[in-house]
Amino acid sequence: MKITTSFCFIYFFFFFNVHVVYAKCGAITIAEMTWGSAAVAAHVKNIFLAKVFNCNTDLVPGDTVPTVTSMTEKGQPDIAPEIWVNSARNVVNKAVSDGKLKIAGNILSDGAEEGWWIPKYLATARPNLTKLSEILKNPNLFPDKEEPGKGRFYTCPPGWACEIVNKNLYTAYRLKDAGFTIFNPGSGKGLAAAIARAYERREPIFTYYWAPTAILGKYPMVKITEMKHNPETWLCITKKDCQFPKKNMYPESKVVTLVTTDFASNNPGAFEFVNKFSWSNKVVNALLAWKEKERATAKETAEYFIVNYADIWKNWIPAYTHFKLKPFVKNID
Repeated sequence: MKITTSFCFIYFFFFFNVHVVYAKCGAITIAEMTWGSAAVAAHVKNIFLAKVFNCNTDLVPGDTVPTVTSMTEKGQPDIAPEIWVNSARNVVNKAVSDGKLKIAGNILSDGAEEGWWIPKYLATARPNLTKLSEILKNPNLFPDKEEPGKGRFYTCPPGWACEIVNKNLYTAYRLKDAGFTIFNPGSGKGLAAAIARAYERREPIFTYYWAPTAILGKYPMVKITEMKHNPETWLCITKKDCQFPKKNMYPESKVVTLVTTDFASNNPGAFEFVNKFSWSNKVVNALLAWKEKERATAKETAEYFIVNYADIWKNWIPAYTHFKLKPFVKNID
């Protein structure tokens, strides 16, 4: 399949006269994480650091804990564009306190989201269903086809941390007593497919999910209320052997960019850009939905962002007024 996309993008015109402002920053490595939002962020940073700040950039494979550990022990890579602090809090805090790493701003301005959701069309038709108490009164609205007479709550795939959390919350909020089963979709793709199928058929679904993701960009969902995070009882909620789980909800996930202290001290201009790089869940959801629809790569999605979201990224670049865009058409095979 061949997709023609107007990118309005030429490096020479786009970055005209910027190299006068910024001197060369040397060799820089950027971790390209395995999930969509982080991969796109890595390519956006790569383009700007190479073309605006004249860095000799290189993208390297990465994942949360191995990347943070490598940055701490080896000083490489220089930049980890998207680190979910909740999943590596201890190692991040220690590296920062030891002076080996710096937090370069919140890449997600409104934080990552995890929670329980229903489709927007259902929330519009029945606003009360955004309250957990109302959902628990109406299991018949979310029928489990395998267990007639019961409602279904979709949880996380096996092995995910949220599978444990959801099971404990299922107990704490007494979903079983209310007539709900807890259904494991088997995989991340299975969970995404369940949401897509319900949306396309305009059927009710009561499910766990997270943002930013392509699914929530393509299929608007509304998070359930009456569920509050309590840090005092949260630790038990995260454990398989939590005997008496209390009512709780996922905390807001702080998502940051990490850099080595050497990068920050040796490249103040580039560090300022990385520190200012921040976008919302709404923007990232839309980008990931576009990426999936167009079957685009992370690099192509980064280019699409640069062309279509200049009102956002121009605030990251002090020298924005020094360059202009010039259109051209790119063919993606």
